[in-house]
Amino acid sequence: MEFQIGDSGVTAPKGFLAAGGSAGIKKGNTRDLAIICSKVPCVAAGTFTTNLVKAAPVKWDQHIVYECPKAQAVVINSGIANACTGEEGLENCRKTAKAASEVLHVPEDAVLVASTGVIGQQLPVDKIEAGVAKLAPFLSGTREAAATAAKAIMTTDTVPKEVAYTVDIGGVTVTIGGMCKGAGMIHPNMATMLCFITTDAMIKKDLLQKAFSEVIDDSFNMISVDGDTSTNDTAIVLANGMAENPLIDSEDDNYARFKEALKIVATELAKKIAGDGEGCTCLFEAKVKNAKTKKDAKILAKSVITSSLTKAAIFGHDANWGRVLCALGYSGADFDPDKVDLSFVSEAGSIGIMKDGKALDYSEEKATEILSCDPVQALIDVKDGNCEATAWGCDLTIDYVKINADYRS
Repeated sequence: MEFQIGDSGVTAPKGFLAAGGSAGIKKGNTRDLAIICSKVPCVAAGTFTTNLVKAAPVKWDQHIVYECPKAQAVVINSGIANACTGEEGLENCRKTAKAASEVLHVPEDAVLVASTGVIGQQLPVDKIEAGVAKLAPFLSGTREAAATAAKAIMTTDTVPKEVAYTVDIGGVTVTIGGMCKGAGMIHPNMATMLCFITTDAMIKKDLLQKAFSEVIDDSFNMISVDGDTSTNDTAIVLANGMAENPLIDSEDDNYARFKEALKIVATELAKKIAGDGEGCTCLFEAKVKNAKTKKDAKILAKSVITSSLTKAAIFGHDANWGRVLCALGYSGADFDPDKVDLSFVSEAGSIGIMKDGKALDYSEEKATEILSCDPVQALIDVKDGNCEATAWGCDLTIDYVKINADYRS
């Protein structure tokens, strides 16, 4: 069976339940709390922010993922980040986990917590405790439950972000589902703002962590919206084994197939974040081909999608190839500028902009038509090897400044 996409999210794998609702953290009766829970204990893997300023839930989750054998539930709030909150912030994580433990009947050290929102404010933990108790009876494995949970973790996101895939592992169908949020403060050096992936695969914990860490490097580590790495970046995968596939306990073909499916899910979620960047109008993809090393290809691709001038040119539908070449040049990767070919590609077609480091005689009108689509790809051939990488970002618009100028209000 080939990999298949499904119209679902975290409840697609067997044994996973979800719920979302309002705990009164945000103004008005707005969804701001979500729960994901497995019917049975899971092995967990995770990656977290590299920012030295780490939010309390990041510290809590790192302990559970790296030091505890099992995890079974996640409680996520939006509106307040629980970052820069000291010992009280960590205590509020414990109180949240305790509240979930009591109503979900799972161990306290099997409850992960995550927060997103304004930095520096203490959580109204009494509201979260009450919200967890209120949501617990509504936990469900339905499609609607997954969608409601995905909406509850949104902040400046304009759309919920979900995906699900199936893959054949040893003759058994294994499902991987996921949801994430993120639109601003997105420049992860590990993951994204918040991402939760569930799977019913049976896999050893160390191999799940290995696969996830490698997958993250080619997906969430290759996106950027604004160059800011969040204090709360968290990506977690839970595997409950309920598909009853042959145990993945070595790096064999089954491991490779699972890892490829996990990569597809992570990449789709990462692209959804980049394409929903605050104020953006399109997903901007840079694909670098024929670089000397994979590291060079990644550096070059990320330099292009993080260039403010290039992002502004994409917003203006302007084929300003000099900005792309400039971004390649200051990236720190080694290449020969006199060999570079550049094309822009979208559903409107493809157009060569430069060849061997020099501008081609191209139609500005056709280039503008191509750059007016969503998504837009810059295809860059440096002709220096056989390695490639792709990075994803978005255009830079006036609305990005407006959103972030009054974010707290």
